[in-house]
Amino acid sequence: MAAQIAAIIIFVAMFIMIVFDVVERHIVTLASGLLVLTVVFGIFMHSWTAIWDTLNFSPIFKLPFWYGEAEESTSGVNWSTIIFILGMMVMVEGMGLSGFFRWLCLKIAGAVKYKTVPILVCFMIMAGVLSMFIDSITVILFLAAVTAELARLLKFNPVPMIIAEIFCANLGGSATMCGDPPNIIIGTSFGFSFFDFLTNTGVIAAICFVVILFYFFLCFRKDLKKSELERGDDIQVMDAKDAITNKTAFVFPIIVFAISVVLLITHAQTTLSVATIGVIAAILTVITTFIASGRDGIVHIIKHIDYKTILFFVGLFISVGGLEQTGALEAVAGFIEKVSGGNIIAVSAIILWLSAIASAFIDNIPFAATMVPVVKLMNQAGMPLDVLAYSLSIGTDIGGNGTPIGASANVVGTSVAAKEGHPISWGTYCKYCVPATIIVLAMSTVCILFKYNLI
Repeated sequence: MAAQIAAIIIFVAMFIMIVFDVVERHIVTLASGLLVLTVVFGIFMHSWTAIWDTLNFSPIFKLPFWYGEAEESTSGVNWSTIIFILGMMVMVEGMGLSGFFRWLCLKIAGAVKYKTVPILVCFMIMAGVLSMFIDSITVILFLAAVTAELARLLKFNPVPMIIAEIFCANLGGSATMCGDPPNIIIGTSFGFSFFDFLTNTGVIAAICFVVILFYFFLCFRKDLKKSELERGDDIQVMDAKDAITNKTAFVFPIIVFAISVVLLITHAQTTLSVATIGVIAAILTVITTFIASGRDGIVHIIKHIDYKTILFFVGLFISVGGLEQTGALEAVAGFIEKVSGGNIIAVSAIILWLSAIASAFIDNIPFAATMVPVVKLMNQAGMPLDVLAYSLSIGTDIGGNGTPIGASANVVGTSVAAKEGHPISWGTYCKYCVPATIIVLAMSTVCILFKYNLI
């Protein structure tokens, strides 16, 4: 009991510090993880087994971790997630170095003759589609910056467009396993494939995306059209070709990206694990970057990898492992089952809406990592895994849209806007995104009921 109480106190303290963002979050989770290993497992439990199981190094040295039927990790650090995210970071940095994202944005803007309303629609679609394959944080980082640059040249307020892009990036990220960090955690924990997500959350996201396109179009078209009429025809814009400084460096990352997408789509057939795909993407990026840009290109990629996020994940998984090893999460699973009366419809709704509400105010990544073991326990009690897992996925991904701090992409997008001189207040953000979030959650709830024949 003492170990369980200590694990809960450490975890709650970690969450509070992440929410208030006083100390960098990777330091918070690493400190929390260290306390779990030393205080909970060492002092209270005197268990080297709990420490070893939570660190979870063993699977890395076994073939199924890389190829074949993957061994499902029961607790602790999910190294498949860590390695995959690191590999994708390397690939995305290579694409950014080549000017791909900037070229794509300018190319689309030019294709619609720099008309602001069509740019809004195109950029929303681009945010959603790119986020299916590339981390939504990276998509928004580049897209918001280019949107702000276009706003200066075309003389319109970029805030509405950036808000819509943020929402669509998170919605698009919910469609696939590699689109959003919570999905990566859920997918690697339960052994789901790219197609498993695409045919489940992907279908629901596609239905909701059409509605959201019309929603933001109706919200912002008048203001954007007005600014377009007021600016006149005397504008100067950057040619998309100017974004390409090295044609060889531009082509190689696109090829690596295409290979990575094919490997992700076919990994259920090839039985290559997502960790292996991440390693392949990273190695190919390093090789092609060296060929195209030399040593300087490699140094650029190494310097710009977000190591803090990787460390954040490691500390987070250890902290959640403390709750699991001490049995605290069993109590959570039991509580949900008791409240729902064991009814799968009620359980699904509770997980989806609880995840959404929680993820609107706290980072959806640690919440998803916390709920995965709870879902496992409920599945062991006889409840269908697909309903539970995909309800959790949709809840965390979409709920994060509710506030400016709900998901990492939101923080990045609003930060870029503020840096460019267009701060987005909580009131402005929530005015448009809270109704959109509720619409998507309500639609998702209905879709789940019909898709899994719950009614």
